[in-house]
Amino acid sequence: MELETPSGNIFGYTGARAHQSGQDAVVFVHGTGMDHTVWVLPSRYFAHHGYNVLALDLPAHGRSQGKPAATIDAMADAVIEAMAAANISSAALVGHSMGSLVALNAAARYPDYARSLVLIGSTAPMGVHPDMLRDAADNDHGVIDMLTYWGYSKAAQLGGSETPGLWMAGNTLRLLERAADDLIHIDLAACKDYDAGLSHAEAVACPTLFILGERDIMTPVRSAEKLISAVAKARVCVLEGSGHSLMMERPDALLDALISIV
Repeated sequence: MELETPSGNIFGYTGARAHQSGQDAVVFVHGTGMDHTVWVLPSRYFAHHGYNVLALDLPAHGRSQGKPAATIDAMADAVIEAMAAANISSAALVGHSMGSLVALNAAARYPDYARSLVLIGSTAPMGVHPDMLRDAADNDHGVIDMLTYWGYSKAAQLGGSETPGLWMAGNTLRLLERAADDLIHIDLAACKDYDAGLSHAEAVACPTLFILGERDIMTPVRSAEKLISAVAKARVCVLEGSGHSLMMERPDALLDALISIV
């Protein structure tokens, strides 16, 4: 679905099903340097089970146009603009990593648009390793290597995908390699600079689910404790054995958790 918004032409994947009037909606927001393709399984599931789905490419990511949004606030604004363009007045907002900050921001600043909230691989503030920022600023492949290596548990680095034939780390490498120059740096800097996470968490009024990876070294479970405590209606689901890339490492368990709140 191509959506004309003030932030430019934004693409939203609908799970291969046209939106139907009267159905609840689910909106997915990807992480740094990525796009809607990380949400194919849950998008198709919910689209075929009575929901309108919108898995967005943020501005300048994937198939979306426009200039990159340089702040989490601007990314959240783009999500709300895309929802309005798709005639979605309220949705379950689901975000991973950087996308979790965007979803959190949107739920706090635009409460009427958030029926529920799911924060996957999330923490706030979200620190970014200086080596990542340095390599990203230089458009050095090292940042892609770090995001991929640190994004998976050690077991997942060796294989064992729940999706037959899928090379998890390889797919992530190729996806990040498609990002335009400077885009990963813009995304990482936006995460580092976002300092309103705890105050926004306190403002969230809708039911909220944290889905965290037991072996996540990028956003460890312990680092999310303050954020979880700040949300009034929070539940926590920790996926055993998973690193940061939960959609790829534990797709079935992640979907089961989403079904419980969406």
